[in-house]
Amino acid sequence: MRNISISPIARLLIGCTALVGATISSLTQADTLDKIKDSSSVRIGYANETPFAYTATDGSVTGESPEIVEKIFQRMGVEKINPVLTEWGSLIPGLRASRFDLIAAGMYITPERCKQVLFTDPHYQLQDTLLVKAGNPKKLRSYEDIAKDETAKLAIMSGTVNLNYARKAGIKDSQIVQVPDTTSQLQAVRTGRADAAVGTQLTMKGLAEKAGDGVEATTDFKDDPANTGYGALAFRPEDKALRDAVNAELKKWLGSDEHLKTVEPFGFDRSNVTDKTADELCSA
Repeated sequence: MRNISISPIARLLIGCTALVGATISSLTQADTLDKIKDSSSVRIGYANETPFAYTATDGSVTGESPEIVEKIFQRMGVEKINPVLTEWGSLIPGLRASRFDLIAAGMYITPERCKQVLFTDPHYQLQDTLLVKAGNPKKLRSYEDIAKDETAKLAIMSGTVNLNYARKAGIKDSQIVQVPDTTSQLQAVRTGRADAAVGTQLTMKGLAEKAGDGVEATTDFKDDPANTGYGALAFRPEDKALRDAVNAELKKWLGSDEHLKTVEPFGFDRSNVTDKTADELCSA
């Protein structure tokens, strides 16, 4: 290939274009943060999943993640939280389409999601378990147990990491019942559409308590320790300034007495606090 010479004027134009592009990018990053501070309001996307984020019987939105958002943004001088209910599988597309400013739904940090959104450092660590019929008639205690029984069906909430875990363990797609939310998982088990549903220990325990005697959450679920979930708030890639501002406040607050008091009603305690960072989880 022959050498192509660039005139000094052309070099100057290229340099100016790059500088303008970088400036616009910086302004875009700061813009969302400034708008939130100016309006003293922030929009959060959430999916109904107890205890992470959900609509209470009085119509208010609560849960571990929205309550954390409220405390952190109050520290930043932002008073109003505007919740936007979204199906789990639509949270990231909704965020990227600017339907809300961040995801506050207890979303796990995974390398795949890190390609689409920016995460804060995690505000909890948690393992999964199964929801089954009372007595666990098929004796299901792991993904592998379900894979071995080709008649067994597993209800998984669409868009969750559990789908990959199930497939990796050898569960066939014909055994998987994908549903939009946790209420649908519960119904699938209660009606026999599925023999088990999988989700976080707190979610499955909450569903069992809600359903009464017909179902139970297993207490002896065997899972790969690498599948431990680390939940965090998520932001658009262009909103790094906003993510960094929130992350700075989180680092000062997580593990404090106020933090533990805030999340205690939702079943979290000091054992759920982690020192993992988003960077190491994104590169795992």
